[in-house]
Amino acid sequence: MAVEQQTRDVPIPAKRGVIYDRNGKELAISAVTNSIWARPGVIKNADSDEKSAAQLDKTAGVLAEILEMDKNKVLETISQNRSLVKVAKYVDKEKADKIREQGLKGIEIAEDVKRYYPLGAFASHLIGSTTDDNRGLSGLELKYDKYLSGVPGRWIKNTDRDGDSLSYGVEKYFQAENGLNLVLTIDEVIQHYMEKALETVQANTQADRVISIMMDPKTGDILAMGMTPDFDPNNPRVPLNPEAAAYVDSLSDKEKLDYWNAMWRNPMVSDTYEPGSTFKLLTTAIALEEGVTSLDDRFVCTGSIMVAGQKLKCWRSYNPHGAQNLVEAVGNSCNPVFVTLAQRVGADKYYDYLELFGLRDKTGIDYPGEGYAILQNEDTAGPVGLATMSYGQGIAVTPIQLITAVSALGNEGKLMQPRLVKELRDDDGNVIQSFDTKVVRQVVSKQTAEEMCLIMEAVVGEGGGATAKIPGYRIGGKTGTANKAQGGGYSNETYSSFIGMAPMDDPQIAILLVVDNPKGVKFGSQTAAPGVKLILEETLRYLNIQPSYSQEEIESMQNQLAVVPDVTNKLFSEAIDLISKSSLNYAISPANSDGEDFTVVDQYPKAGEKMPQGGTVYLYKN
Repeated sequence: MAVEQQTRDVPIPAKRGVIYDRNGKELAISAVTNSIWARPGVIKNADSDEKSAAQLDKTAGVLAEILEMDKNKVLETISQNRSLVKVAKYVDKEKADKIREQGLKGIEIAEDVKRYYPLGAFASHLIGSTTDDNRGLSGLELKYDKYLSGVPGRWIKNTDRDGDSLSYGVEKYFQAENGLNLVLTIDEVIQHYMEKALETVQANTQADRVISIMMDPKTGDILAMGMTPDFDPNNPRVPLNPEAAAYVDSLSDKEKLDYWNAMWRNPMVSDTYEPGSTFKLLTTAIALEEGVTSLDDRFVCTGSIMVAGQKLKCWRSYNPHGAQNLVEAVGNSCNPVFVTLAQRVGADKYYDYLELFGLRDKTGIDYPGEGYAILQNEDTAGPVGLATMSYGQGIAVTPIQLITAVSALGNEGKLMQPRLVKELRDDDGNVIQSFDTKVVRQVVSKQTAEEMCLIMEAVVGEGGGATAKIPGYRIGGKTGTANKAQGGGYSNETYSSFIGMAPMDDPQIAILLVVDNPKGVKFGSQTAAPGVKLILEETLRYLNIQPSYSQEEIESMQNQLAVVPDVTNKLFSEAIDLISKSSLNYAISPANSDGEDFTVVDQYPKAGEKMPQGGTVYLYKN
C-alpha cells in the first residue's frame, strides 16, 4: 500500500502511424490531445469523512463545469475505490489549461493522441476507423493495426502524498514507440473524382448504393475505391443522414452493433453480386483462348436458344440480332452467342478458366473480410447452369474479383494480385517494409488479351457502351444489367454496372461501377456507364494522358450537330443506346417511372434531322 501511495505510473501513449496516399497526402493522422486522470485516494485524503466528501464534491463540480459533463457522473468516477481512474479523454488544450490553473489535488493531465481524419467522410470504407482506445476497428486501420498502433510508454516516479514529484525520488521514463506509417496505392485526387461522380449517380438513379473500384491493370494497384452512402470515420457510429442517425439512436445495443457493422462493411471486397453481361467478357476471352471462336466467327441470333429442353431467350427476342460476327455479338450482348461459346469450350475447361481468372479463390487483397465467389457446383450445374453462367447469371462474384480478372485482359493476359498498401515507413521516412506487385499467373495469351481489348473498344465505340465514350480517348468496356436473385428466382431489382479500361492501346486504368437497385431506368448503359465517363474524363486529364481525336470526332466537335437516329418501333432499351451514340439525350412521354422496357411508338425530332449535340429526343409510348 505504501509503495502504491508513493509511486505514480503515468501511461505515455504511442502515436498511431499516419496513413498517406501514394503521393504523400495525409488521409489519417494522430492529433495531440489530453486525458484527465484522477487519484481518488489523494482527493479523499482529509481529517474527517465530512471534509473528504466536501473535497470530492468540490473537485467534481470544478471538473464538470470545465469539461461540460454531468457532475454526478464525475463524482461517481472520482469516488471509486481505485488508485487511478480516467475522468475524460480527448480534452482540448484550452480546457486542460483551465484544469491546471485550478491546482486540484489528485487530478493529473496526461498527453494523449486521438485518431483524426482530415478529409472527413472520404474513402472511409477503405481506410476504416479506430476504437476509442486507438485500436483498428475496420478497414485498413484494422488490417494493419499491429504496424500502426506502436508501443505505449510509461513514466514511473516517486511522489509525496499529494502526488508531487520528490526531488530525491527514483524516476524511470520509458519512451513510447510510435507506430509505422502506411503508404497506400490510392490517389487522393482520383478518389475525389470518383466520390464526386458516385454522388451524381446516386442522385440521378436514387439507387440504394453505388460502388466503384479503379485499378491499374499492369500492377494491381487500387487507385480509388468508393461507395455511397458513406460515413465519417471521425464519428463512425453516427450516420451522416440525420434521419438514419435518429433511427440508430432508437435501436437496442445489439441492433446498433448490427447496424454499425453493416455501415462499415465494404461490399467491394466482402460481398458478392451477379455480374450480368459484364461477365460476357470473360466467356469471350475463354473461347478465344481455347481457339473455338475468332473475331470473324459468324453467328445467327434467332431470339433464343434451346439448352437441355429449356428455352433461353436473348434480351432482344422480339427482334433477333440475326447474322453477326463475334465483335458485333459482344456489342449486342447477345445471350445465345455466349451460350454457344460456353458449349464449345465445355464445362470442364470453363471451370478451369474460372479458377485461372481467380474466381474460385480470394484475390489476396490486403484488406480484412474478403469474400468468396458463389459458383454452381461443377458436378451438378449441368448444361443449363453452364449456359446461364456464360452470360453472368447463376454466378456471383465480388467486385474486386471481377475487376481483377478483367484487368488481366489489359495486361497482356497476366493476372495481378490487387494491393492497397505500397510500403511501411518510420517517422524519418525510412522504408521499413515494401509490398511488391505480384503476378499471380498468365491466364490467357497476349494475342487473346489484345483481341479482347479490340472487342471492348468496339463495344463502347459501336455497341451498348456508347454512354462511356469520351472524344479523343480510346475507351473500352461492357455494360451489365442483372436482376437480383431472390427466393430461388429473380426480383425486379437490379445490379446495373459497367466495367471498362482506358486507353485501349495501352490500358492505364480499369474501372468497375455498380449501381445497386436504381429506380426508374435500370440499364447499365444509362445508370453506370455515364458515371464511369465522369470519372474517366477527369482522371485521364489528371494522369496527363493526351487525347487523340479522329477525323470524325474533329468534324463532330466543329459542327456541334448530331443526326437524330431512327428509334421508332424499337424497344426503349435499344433506342436509348442509339441516342447515346449520337451524343444526344432523351425524355419519355408520358413520363416513365417504373423503368420497364416498352416499344417506342413515335419520336421527336424525326429520324435524320440534325440538332445540337446534347439536345433531347422525345420518345413516345402508348
